[in-house]
Amino acid sequence: MFEKTSMDTLQYVNKSKASQANLYGANPFIVPNNNRIYTNAKKAKIGRDMLERYTGSAPEKFQKQIILTNFEYYIDRFHTICGDERTKGSAMSVVHSRKAGVSIVDFSIGSPTAALIIELLATTNPKAVLLLGMCGGLHRSLKKGDFVLPTAAIRDEGASRHFMPPQVPALPTFKIQKFVSQILVEQGLDYRTGVVHTTDYRFWEFDERFKAQLYEERALAIEMETATLFIAGFASKVPIGALLLVSDLPLKRGGIKTKRSANAVFKNFTDMHLEIGIKAMSQIAERGEHIRHYKW
Repeated sequence: MFEKTSMDTLQYVNKSKASQANLYGANPFIVPNNNRIYTNAKKAKIGRDMLERYTGSAPEKFQKQIILTNFEYYIDRFHTICGDERTKGSAMSVVHSRKAGVSIVDFSIGSPTAALIIELLATTNPKAVLLLGMCGGLHRSLKKGDFVLPTAAIRDEGASRHFMPPQVPALPTFKIQKFVSQILVEQGLDYRTGVVHTTDYRFWEFDERFKAQLYEERALAIEMETATLFIAGFASKVPIGALLLVSDLPLKRGGIKTKRSANAVFKNFTDMHLEIGIKAMSQIAERGEHIRHYKW
């Protein structure tokens, strides 16, 4: 199994490098990037080893549709609803569901681990990845329990700059967002679309200058991973989308998340959040549609 996997990975890398060479042609100002997970066989091999070490699960067990989460509660509920096998590695937890054709990974929190999990999952060549994350609602019309389907994310974090220049916008894969929006409509659930602000700045709630900046941006919500996932996914050829749940309203008096309010959100809203994610990924698996809106 290991030899076959290594050979498949090597063939994929060689094909990608050849494709890049054809694209660049004789332009002396374009230098091929051989540090991508799909152009560097050594990096891909180490990535597969690291994926197994961090999650406790062999790469070949990962389904082609993958849900990402920051919360162990989602792992517990997914395992109860449809999971076959649950493992925990040195840093992350994962549950696979062969019946649904979906795996779920709790990758912890923050932009560095978001970038890392995308590169590791890229070694399994997933068809679709969906973040089920939580966010702080910034717009005055939002309330706890609302869904936000990001159309873009502001890159106010450090990890994504290692993958793409700062002028590249952080955008999701359109067809994944389309699948999710269709399910929300079918369920009779309201949702908001717009730009979210991704930051690696904790306790920003006490920084008046930063809050003034957020007002000028007119961002709908704020969180810590979405922009990184979109950029790292784009750079690593991983189709990715996101559905965010408003867990707190940090700009309102008494609106900052606490242990008590977080438990209430888990109790009242997260089962529906997870159900939508499972349906979206399962339908992608069943329909077998092409997800990437263009080929790299």
